[in-house]
Amino acid sequence: MASSESSTHSTMASLATQICNQISSIFSKPSPHPPVLDLLVAEISSAAARNGRVFLYGVGREGLMLKALCMRLFHLGISAHFVFDVTTPPIHGPDLLVASAGPGGFSTVDALCSIARSNGARVLLLTAQPDTGSCVKHASVVGHMPAQTMADDDDEDEDGVVKSRPLLLMGSAYEGALFVLFEMTVYRLGEELKQSPELIRSRHTNLE
Repeated sequence: MASSESSTHSTMASLATQICNQISSIFSKPSPHPPVLDLLVAEISSAAARNGRVFLYGVGREGLMLKALCMRLFHLGISAHFVFDVTTPPIHGPDLLVASAGPGGFSTVDALCSIARSNGARVLLLTAQPDTGSCVKHASVVGHMPAQTMADDDDEDEDGVVKSRPLLLMGSAYEGALFVLFEMTVYRLGEELKQSPELIRSRHTNLE
């Protein structure tokens, strides 16, 4: 039994290391676009400085990552709202919409970015397809996340041979990278906005 448990733990550690290394490598890939971390920190801190609110939206698992960021932005003292929540206010000029479209475009994200821009708000779009995605035309600024998504999740090579099973399926690499990116963003924003860990913690709900 002990030997079996040790083997399982070793396997888990190996898989975890491979996943973390794969996600980490995304942030070292060359890109002609500005560093996405710097863009996020600058846009969110600027919105806070002009008393604007931050709105966030993404579909599916991307949306779950953005919901997690929305929660932490609230803990940082920022007026943050996830689109389609029943308490989401109207978006206006001083505000910022942070939206994600990993494969480059979704009809919902396209529409929301367009509405935000037409109401004078800034739009920061996160995507793995910064040059071809349909959402890009609605963005004030584009954050490039060079990770695999459903747009390039092909299970066959150029000769039609099925590739080996990937560790991170479909858009998981992109979504995992979003989580890591957002943790770095929260850390940087805490310093930028002079928010101590104690003050951030004090805003966490006690209705649990």
